[in-house]
Amino acid sequence: MIDLTGLRIGCAMTGSFCTFKRAFSVWQTLRDVGAELTPIMSCNAANTDTRFYPAKEAVQTFEAICGKPVIDTLPKAEPIGPKKLLDVLAVMPCTGNTLAKLAAGIADTPVTLAIKSHLRNGRPVVIAVSSNDALGQNARNIGQLLSMKHFFFVPFVQDDCREKPNSIVSRFEMLPETLEKALKDTQIQPILTENHE
Repeated sequence: MIDLTGLRIGCAMTGSFCTFKRAFSVWQTLRDVGAELTPIMSCNAANTDTRFYPAKEAVQTFEAICGKPVIDTLPKAEPIGPKKLLDVLAVMPCTGNTLAKLAAGIADTPVTLAIKSHLRNGRPVVIAVSSNDALGQNARNIGQLLSMKHFFFVPFVQDDCREKPNSIVSRFEMLPETLEKALKDTQIQPILTENHE
């Protein structure tokens, strides 16, 4: 495992609820190796009950992993940049809706505002995509973010190319390596990988 001791990581989650369990496992791994985690959730992620997690349980699980209260409002997210609270901010899972907002410069959720605030310091943002339309309308947003400074992507795969040909999910387990590269202003390669699950 890469040495992340003391690294201040913003851990943002948006509403790809089917991937929450995998995301929680990776966040826990980062905490176990000494990273300092700050949990951030979109309003949908923090407040929507689903068949995967009741909202309250998802928030409590995330807070238990990170050891801090979840940032789940715009006022809580805004100080991230001015106070220089994070070394890097990772969004896992990142929905197509959030991708579109980032590409358009829209900051109207706790996650997108946290990113906007964080970027004022010129520090990296790492995206772990989970979207059914990533190779559809959202393909242009991925391309746009790849061409922008300070944005980096966790390698991704088509998770069901026959039934959902536009769907992409990042290999969440590769977040630590992606963070290490992003902190050196480098995109991990290859971005497109085979599915090893």
